[in-house]
Formats: sequence, C-alpha cells, structure tokens
Amino acid sequence: MSLKFNYNVPTKIVFGKGSLDKLAKLKLPGKKALIVTGGTSTTRLGYIDRIKAHLDAREIGYEVYSKVQPNPTNVNVDEGAEIIKNTGCDFIIGIGGGSSIDSAKAMSMVASNEGKCWDFFTGVSKSKNKAIPVVAIPTTAGTGTEADQWFVITNETLNQKIGWGGDKFFPALSIVDPDLMMSVPPKYTAYQGFDAMFHSIEGYIAKTANPVTDLYALKAIELIGSNLPEAVKNGGNEDARAAVAMASTLSGMVEAISSTTSEHAMEHSLSAFHPELIHGAGLIMISVAYHSHFAPAVPERYIAMAKALGNENASDPMDFVSALKKLIDDCGVSDLKMSDFGIKESDFDELAENAMATGFSMLKADRAALSKEDIIKIYSESYK
Repeated sequence: MSLKFNYNVPTKIVFGKGSLDKLAKLKLPGKKALIVTGGTSTTRLGYIDRIKAHLDAREIGYEVYSKVQPNPTNVNVDEGAEIIKNTGCDFIIGIGGGSSIDSAKAMSMVASNEGKCWDFFTGVSKSKNKAIPVVAIPTTAGTGTEADQWFVITNETLNQKIGWGGDKFFPALSIVDPDLMMSVPPKYTAYQGFDAMFHSIEGYIAKTANPVTDLYALKAIELIGSNLPEAVKNGGNEDARAAVAMASTLSGMVEAISSTTSEHAMEHSLSAFHPELIHGAGLIMISVAYHSHFAPAVPERYIAMAKALGNENASDPMDFVSALKKLIDDCGVSDLKMSDFGIKESDFDELAENAMATGFSMLKADRAALSKEDIIKIYSESYK
C-alpha cells in the first residue's frame, strides 16, 4: 500500500466544558465582530448575551445578524455581507448550528470581494481576496463545520443546494463547548449526530480517504455509535454530549481532507426542494438503501465500520447496514418518512437530475459509479 496524503486543518480549536468563557482571554482576529446566528435558541438561552459581555469587557465592537435559516440561503449571506461592508466589521462570529457557521464563512467570502453570494457559486464572481476571519462557536454536534473549509448554501429560487469553500475559509478560531449543546431536543440531537456520523462514513468510503482520515473517521463512528443513543435519551448526560461533540469535530476534520460522497448530493437535492427537511433527517431516510447499494463496492471498509459500531465479530459488509438500522432504531428516528415532508415518488427523476448536476464533485468521490437510475432506485427503496 502506498501511503500518501496532504494534511491541512489550520483552525485553532478550543474544546471542552466551559470553553465559551475563554472568549474573555483568547486572541481574537479583529476589533469589531458581526455575530451571525439564527432562530431564537441562542438568544433565549443567553449565549448571545454572554458573547456580548465578553466583547464589551474587551472593548470589542459588534453587530448582530440573527436571520439565518436552518438551510441557510444566499439571501441570508448577502444581507450579512452588507452589514459587514456598511459597519466596518473586521471579523465574524458564527454561533449556532452549522447553518450559522456556514453562513458566516460565506459572508466572509462575499464581504471581501465584489458580487452577490450566488455569483460565486456560478463562477460569475471569484474569491480573489483574503477572507474575513471567522470564529466558529457550534451549539449543535453535527456538521463539523468548525473544523473544515466548506459551507453549504441554498438558493430557494433555483432549488439548488451547493457546497463551496477553500482553504481560506477555515475558521481562524473554533470554540467547541459541549455545555452549549445540553438543551438540544432529542430528535434534533439524533438528526445532528447522524449527520456527523455520515460525514465520517462517507469520508471513509470515498476515493479521497487517506490514512489520517481513516483514523479520525473510525473513531468518530465509534464515539457516535456508543454515545448518541444516550445523548438522545438523556440530554443531560455530559459525557455523552461531549463524546458526540468530539465525534462531530473529528468528522469535520475528515471532511477537510477527504470528501463527502453522493449520499450528501442526494440529500442536498431533497432539502433544496423541501427546505423544511432537516439535513440529518434526510440523510437518515436514504441511508439504509444507500449503504446497502455501496457495501459490496468496498466490503472491507464496511466491515471495519460495523466493528466501529460495536459488532466485533462483523465479517460481512451488510453487518454494517444491520448495525446502522439498530442505531437508527435506538435513537428513535426509524419512523421518518419522505411523504411527511411533501416528497412524492413522482419527484424522483427531477431530484436525481438535481443531485447529479449540483453534487457532481461528490459523485466523483464514489468508489463505484452511481447512475441516475441507481439514484432513483435508492430514493424509491427509501420511500414511505
């Protein structure tokens, strides 16, 4: 075996219970921040006020943008970028789920260059300038975006959900405090935990896998398999929360130097047309059919993942699918239905076309070619 890989994860990561309060002393990359968040939970739980207090004590200015959607849009990004340009913010703090941090990264691109957000996705505009630094503070354990250079943005007008990025978009600093994740409701804990696990699973089975990502991915899969059911059932278990948070960060590192595969392309298509569909839920719905399809392509890797999920005696690649089904059931998310989100079987042809068009780079990472007919078959087998 030829051992070759590149490794570059330049983000300073501060991980552990109580880490948010280290904002009082950590070196920050600017003098005025745009705080980017979404929904109401980060405000209701007092996280925004805590950040403001730390910034006030250090005489660091700030503005707040709190309109990020669960599937962040190009409109969100353009609005935030305008605030940055008009108020002189020189760094961005993204706090919340992956949507807030992804939006912060995209805003850093748009605010430092000419053009609107979607111009960069279509190639009309180029990211030529140094990006505005980002501080990432995840309050969910799922995307791992605190440890990678990617961001995913949705254009609701075009029904397109596309990932973008590059080395200049690694966060300058990430604070991963499991205390901020303690109040996430059970089903969202499950959705987010599975998102993290699929990042590692896909990074492990992708063509781009390497010796470093193999280590990170298998450890992340192990941590989620042994801790996510407890985090779902008992959200107050600090050890389980910290383990899943660690797995999410490791999965971000896997994404940074490997890749997601067509599983993510297929889900992006689902939630591009149905923005109310939470990404992790979409991944769960297609996962059993998807991995049943791919298990024969890399049997030894699926056996290794089955062992990471606790089946020490695994000897068949489908042992992984059995372990996956059990984990889905143990986390109480086996009853997810595409039909509950308005997805129809008659949509599958268009969804498959969209997945292939917008997720072509992820399909290229597959170890076995996936045709449009294969995608439709996986959607069909997942439908209920």
